[in-house]
Amino acid sequence: MNEVMNTLLSHQSIRIFEDKLIEDEILDQIIKAMQAAPNWVNLQHVSVIAVKDQERRERFSTLCGNQKHIIKAPVFLVFCADFYRTWLACQARNQPFDEVAGQIDNLIVGANEVGIALGTAVAAAESFGLGTVPIGDIRLHALEAIQELNLPKYVLPLLGLCVGYPAENPGIKPRLPREAIYFEEQYNQDLKPLLAQYDDTYSQYLKERPWNSRVGNWTQLAADFYRPPYKHYPEVPEMLRQQGFLSSNQVQVPANNEKGRRDG
Repeated sequence: MNEVMNTLLSHQSIRIFEDKLIEDEILDQIIKAMQAAPNWVNLQHVSVIAVKDQERRERFSTLCGNQKHIIKAPVFLVFCADFYRTWLACQARNQPFDEVAGQIDNLIVGANEVGIALGTAVAAAESFGLGTVPIGDIRLHALEAIQELNLPKYVLPLLGLCVGYPAENPGIKPRLPREAIYFEEQYNQDLKPLLAQYDDTYSQYLKERPWNSRVGNWTQLAADFYRPPYKHYPEVPEMLRQQGFLSSNQVQVPANNEKGRRDG
């Protein structure tokens, strides 16, 4: 097996980091790798903001549901879907952009590109011996995150990423059976036996974790996470409106503004 495959197949989510800075040269290589990743029509709808200052990382820890690993990691990267540069290009050509910004496909493109960029950054970071954990809760207090990052219109903070030298070895989580996620020619809808098999594997994994804080299995996890009413990120509709991706009459704010928690 080659080095790249070894790195990819050894991925772990790291939440405890050494008190050690990341060299600027390494961080620069991670960003270069991210920029080299595939993107749509070469429009490059991704920007990354590195939060290194200790006080600001503490602030983002609070905004992201008090996740302490954001404080411990020397660098917190925020990945944004970025159409601000596209707006500037349209302005330079005296071409309106507001009327097309709200098309749902732009959100799909932006989210796709952020996912590709973050995945590439994770692989690059881990190739240097660094550890990472994605943070979905950058969207928990999205409006405050936008202010903290000074984001202009047409830019959405979608994912965060803690990066640092790992101070733990939590083990590799078992994944779904290959047959449940890879198909040839057509999708196989008869997945119940495979999910039952994975439930047993995942349940055993949870029992064997030395810091076990969860019990159950994968289908229980999935069902609990999406239990109605699903409102983990209630500020997202308003974020989309404020940043130019939804009109006011499209925004529906949940009556109960309860906030959930999620990280990668």
